[in-house]
Amino acid sequence: MMPTRRENGNADWTRRPLHTTLLALVVAVSVTALLWTALNGVEEPVVALVFCLFVAGGELARITLPGDREVAPVASAGAISYAFAVSLGEGALEHSAAQVVAVAAIGVLMGELPHVAVGRSPAVEDVARRLLTVMLLAWTFRPMAEELSLSGLSVTGAVLMLALVVAVWTVDSVLSALLRAERLRTRLWVTVRDEMRAQFAVGGVVGSSAVLIALACSVSGLLGLFVFSAPLLVSHVAFRRYAEIRRTYLETVRALSRVTEVGGYVENGHSRRVSRLSNAVACEMGFSEAELLSLEYAALMHDIGQLSLSEPIAGGATVLASPLEQRRIAELGSGIIRQTGVLDTVAETVRRQCEPVGGDGRAGAPPMASRIIKVANAFDDLVGSGGGDERRAAVVERLRMDAGTEYDPEVVGALTRVLTRT
Repeated sequence: MMPTRRENGNADWTRRPLHTTLLALVVAVSVTALLWTALNGVEEPVVALVFCLFVAGGELARITLPGDREVAPVASAGAISYAFAVSLGEGALEHSAAQVVAVAAIGVLMGELPHVAVGRSPAVEDVARRLLTVMLLAWTFRPMAEELSLSGLSVTGAVLMLALVVAVWTVDSVLSALLRAERLRTRLWVTVRDEMRAQFAVGGVVGSSAVLIALACSVSGLLGLFVFSAPLLVSHVAFRRYAEIRRTYLETVRALSRVTEVGGYVENGHSRRVSRLSNAVACEMGFSEAELLSLEYAALMHDIGQLSLSEPIAGGATVLASPLEQRRIAELGSGIIRQTGVLDTVAETVRRQCEPVGGDGRAGAPPMASRIIKVANAFDDLVGSGGGDERRAAVVERLRMDAGTEYDPEVVGALTRVLTRT
C-alpha cells in the first residue's frame, strides 16, 4: 500500500531534502521578519491589522483542489496586495518587506489554528509556498517601489506588479513541480507541465486580484480592499464548487469499487491496493496527472465485472482464472462502466486489462494503463494483503519470467523499482 501525500509530506523528511529545505527557509525568514518588526515597531498598525485579519480569514477558507493541491486564493491575494500597497487614499504606506512577511505569517498562523484544533492539519509545503511567494514579492517590489518613488495610481507601478506576479508565479509553479516530482518519484518535465496547467487559473485570479486591490487602496483606502475583493470571492466559491464536484465523483467511484469486496468476490482492500500500486508504477513511468486520474478510476473498478459471476473465483484472484474467463470478466466490467456515459477511456482500459503485452491480435497492443493494471493486479492477487518479503520477491520473479509475453517488461521493471524503494 502506497502512502498518501499527507503521510509522505509529514513522515519521511530525510528522503525529501527539497521539502525540508523549503520549510526550514520559510520558518527562518518568518521568525526573522517577526523579530525585526517587533524590534523596529509596526508602521501603520491599523492597516497591518486589517490586512492580517483578511489573510487569516482567507486561510481559514482554504480549499483542496484536485491533485491534492491546497490553495487559499483570498489569503494569498490579501498578502500580496499588502506587499504591493504603496499608498492608502492620500497617505503613503512605507511599511517594510519584513513587516509584510510578518503580517502574512501571523495571518496564516491565525487562519490555520482553527483547522489544526479540529484535526485538519494543513499541507505544510503548500503553506510554505504561499508564504515564500509573499516573501519574494515583498523583497523585490518594496525596494523597487522606494527606488522609483511609486505612490498612488501609476502605469509604471501596475506594470511592475504584473511583471513580478508572472515571474513569481512561474518560480512557484516550478518549485511546486520539483516538490511533486520529489514526492511522487516521477519525472520533472511531467510535473512542470501539470503544475503550470493546474495553477494557471488560480494564479491568474490571485495575481490580478492582488494588483487590483493594491491599486484600489491607493484611491479609496481600506474600502478598496473589501470592495475589489468581491470578484475574488466569486472565484473562490467557483473553485470550491469545482473541488467538491471532483471529490464527490472520486468518492462515488471508490464506493462503487467496494461492491465487489462487500459481495465477497475479491479480497477486502484489493481494489485500493491495486489502485495505489498502479499509481506508483505509473508515476515511475512518467504519467501525467490526467492519465493518473484515469488510471485510478480504472484500477479501482478493474474487477467490477466479477459481479456477473454465479460463483466467486477462489480468493477473487482473476490471475488464476482461465484467459477466456478473464476476458469475459473484463468485457462485462467494461460494459458496466460504459453505461455511465462519461468514462469511455476508463472502460476501454478495463476491457483490455487481461490481454497479453502484444495484444490479442484484434486491435494491437493494449494501452499502457491496461498493462500497468494487469501487472499490479497479478502482483496483489498472488501476494495478498499479508504477503512477506520472500513471497513478494517470488511473485516479482514470476512476473519477470512472463515479461515480454504476458506482462510488459517496462511495467515489471517499474514495479520492481517501486517495491525496492517502499
